[in-house]
Amino acid sequence: MSETVKAVCYKCKTLANGEKPLMIRICKDGRKKYVSLGISIKEELWDFRNNAPKPQCPNRERICIVINEKICEIQKAVLDKKIAGKDFTATTLIETTKSKHNKKKTVGEYFLSYITNLKKEGRVRYAGMFKVSYFSFIKFNGHLDMAFSDIDATWLKKYETWAKKNGLSVNTISTRVRHLRAIFNLAITEQAIKNDCYPFRAYKVSKLNKQTIKRVISKDDVLKIMQYQGKSAMERLAVDVFAFSYLTAGINFIDIAKLKRTNIIEGHVVYYRNKTKKLINIPLQPQAMAIINKYKNENSEYLFPILTSYHKTEIQVANRLHKVLAKLNKHLKEIGLVLNLSMPLTTYVARHSYATVLKRAGVSTSIISESLGHSSERITQIYLDSFNNEQIDEAMSHLL
Repeated sequence: MSETVKAVCYKCKTLANGEKPLMIRICKDGRKKYVSLGISIKEELWDFRNNAPKPQCPNRERICIVINEKICEIQKAVLDKKIAGKDFTATTLIETTKSKHNKKKTVGEYFLSYITNLKKEGRVRYAGMFKVSYFSFIKFNGHLDMAFSDIDATWLKKYETWAKKNGLSVNTISTRVRHLRAIFNLAITEQAIKNDCYPFRAYKVSKLNKQTIKRVISKDDVLKIMQYQGKSAMERLAVDVFAFSYLTAGINFIDIAKLKRTNIIEGHVVYYRNKTKKLINIPLQPQAMAIINKYKNENSEYLFPILTSYHKTEIQVANRLHKVLAKLNKHLKEIGLVLNLSMPLTTYVARHSYATVLKRAGVSTSIISESLGHSSERITQIYLDSFNNEQIDEAMSHLL
């Protein structure tokens, strides 16, 4: 009889915090066994049909990683037993996987495991960013075959000093360290390390962010860009992508490129953010709708002429986006010089400028925060989701 391995929310038990424990259920020969994942969740945040946390679940990404790793581990044990021609039960499978956990994973192993899972989820670009950070720490320390407890605030400060001497910008260092912090958070979620191993209470990543100059231009400068007449198709596309991002709550380039006609619903653009998987629902300004209509093509499902049916695999998509973004930013920088703007112009400037223009217009920070940087994107999205469309419509009216 074939065996099944699934993640389940164990409704029969309620923990002291009111949440339900997450388990891996192994069915073999009519018998069921459960393995605790050491994670709990509110019942309303679990999708019982698909056996997965719902999109709005906090830490959904980490929970999915823990689940996938455990299922893969058990399935590998099943395959090993079958190849060896050995009989097994649900109980013996659990004992086999438990014995493998006696050896704690190193920081490097966690890093590589996380990168692998990101690739499996199709997040190739994000995986590549973590891979760059991984090799940066390898270059600094020589290896990451080390326990989490070996990395403390002193170690992080030494890395920061080393990175600056090697020409890394403060923003880049912040990104590298935040990637390492994500690995620590994953290990804590899996209960592989204790909270007292966490070095980011003493070493504050936020101090690096404070040193970063915000990429913001005024409303007048934004209007100058939107009124600029491009001399080529690619230059006009650069202007339109910038304008569309500004007019639609700072939507970033990757999400713009992946927008399809099905994302336009009753005068709103509705999509799941590629990076955070959060559901975004933004009213379309007339100017934004005009840009969409400008590129309307019945032969393409995409709103913008960036991706085509040729780009099928995640690698093809990632390569195409990287190539086009580089071209658009090159044109934007040239446009910025022509318009005598105060800073190098990129698509990301539209994201920061969107938030700042609304803030300076007196829009409540409860609806939109001043910064849409990495540390506050999720908070901003939560606020946008929590208000009705009339309030968001009113806030968006201050953009032009």
